[in-house]
Amino acid sequence: MAVSPPVCDFGWPAPDFSLPATDGKTYRLSDVKGPNGTLIIFMCNHCPYVLAVLDRMLRDAKDLQALGIGVAAISANDAGTYPADSFDKMNELAKAHRLPFPYLYDESQRVARAYNACCTPDFFGFNSNLRLQYRGRLDASRKSAGPADLRRDLFEAMKQVAETGRGPAEQIPSMGCSIKWKTA
Repeated sequence: MAVSPPVCDFGWPAPDFSLPATDGKTYRLSDVKGPNGTLIIFMCNHCPYVLAVLDRMLRDAKDLQALGIGVAAISANDAGTYPADSFDKMNELAKAHRLPFPYLYDESQRVARAYNACCTPDFFGFNSNLRLQYRGRLDASRKSAGPADLRRDLFEAMKQVAETGRGPAEQIPSMGCSIKWKTA
């Protein structure tokens, strides 16, 4: 079932984290923060919404990094129930697609809960002061990639954040698979 996150809560502060990454390092928020903003992406390996736009996410991440936006992705899905989202499988995906950003594993799901992440992909775009300015979609794609000439909503919004410190007032929520929470 498709899920959409809530509207952007402008000014909400980015929660800190310390998570292991597929490159063997452990990252905190301060390690991925960019001078002009930071993008945190909640994603996973098996989600058809993520897989449909993964190449576009990588393109936009590289272009945003060139604008001084730090980027990191976090997987928080329950790997016990969804083995395709295990840390080993995350390593495989990171290598196969040459991810240009750290791919972090939130095994406890504490970080996803702190961010109120609800789907994959779920994009959190922060300004240079780590205040939320964008919680919208990558583009108009859904379970399959839309036409190549779709407006790059995420890129344009984060470019605006890099230039002005503020995100667009109008944002269209992302849509994706629900995060696979562990049962209590």
